[in-house]
Amino acid sequence: MKFGLTPIDEAEGAVLAHGVRIDGVAFKKGDLLTPERRSALAAAGVTSVVAARLEPGDVDENVAALKLARRLAGANLRLSAPFTGRVNLFAERAGLAVIEAEAIDRVNAVDEAITVATLPRYRAVTDGDMVATVKIIPFATEALTLEAALAAAPAAAVSVTPFKPMRIGVVSTTLPGLKPSIVAKTLRVLEARLAPAGARIVSQEIVPHEVGPLAKALARMIDGADALIAFGASAITDRRDVIPAAIEAIGGRIERFGMPVDPGNLLLLAERYGTPIIGAPGCARSPKENGFDWVLERMLAGVPIHDRDIRAMGVGGLLMEIASRPQPRAPGD
Repeated sequence: MKFGLTPIDEAEGAVLAHGVRIDGVAFKKGDLLTPERRSALAAAGVTSVVAARLEPGDVDENVAALKLARRLAGANLRLSAPFTGRVNLFAERAGLAVIEAEAIDRVNAVDEAITVATLPRYRAVTDGDMVATVKIIPFATEALTLEAALAAAPAAAVSVTPFKPMRIGVVSTTLPGLKPSIVAKTLRVLEARLAPAGARIVSQEIVPHEVGPLAKALARMIDGADALIAFGASAITDRRDVIPAAIEAIGGRIERFGMPVDPGNLLLLAERYGTPIIGAPGCARSPKENGFDWVLERMLAGVPIHDRDIRAMGVGGLLMEIASRPQPRAPGD
């Protein structure tokens, strides 16, 4: 691609790199200099313009962006029409943005002229949310460069995994001093979290904060639910604490206790015969984003989550402080 200051007499067929506005004549960056436009500029006294001209072997920015976007786009995404070298990818379903991060890195490493930007991995999206954008920086890219980017990009490296309308069973434990209003608010907050996914609470019980009663409640509701959530009156502090002990008492297996996301450190992830069970951290009573959201959203989308996945959440896992925390991170003056 040729780029630079071009005499107006030689600019026909080139693309304006800078907009021009003079004596009532105005053309935008990216406008093709047709014979009529070149003549209008010449008549207005313009003697030269900064322009780009494609050469053999170049691929127009819009054509290149669309080819790459089509390669990257997976399930439940729609593409915008290309414009100024850009194609956006929008969600067609509510769910999680599933991104092959290493693939996106490989594409962006091919050449500075070709860029792909996406949401963070596993970000919850709704219908119509932008998930990714492909942008060709100059007005064209070489065909060989585009082919290298296409080769670096596996098909469907960006997709949306839709949420499932799961049935959720909830057990809340109580201790003297825990107000019933707190339990009721917790359920309302959880319902609001479940609503975007079309999930719902199908059963809920309140039991003493003891292993035996909690285990019996979990056992009663597990066959009628796709997942269980236990809200403890007291935070889980050890794998031998009440909630994990109750889960193991019904034949459950502890996948992970503790996560490198704050708020959310004291989350417990378990399962029994394939049914996920979450021991919720205290911050899950708040509607503000916390580690519980990250695990819950993956569960609602049916995206597997294991110990290694939670370990990987540390970078970016420092979230906003929740005012109601009993022990804020920063001590008071």
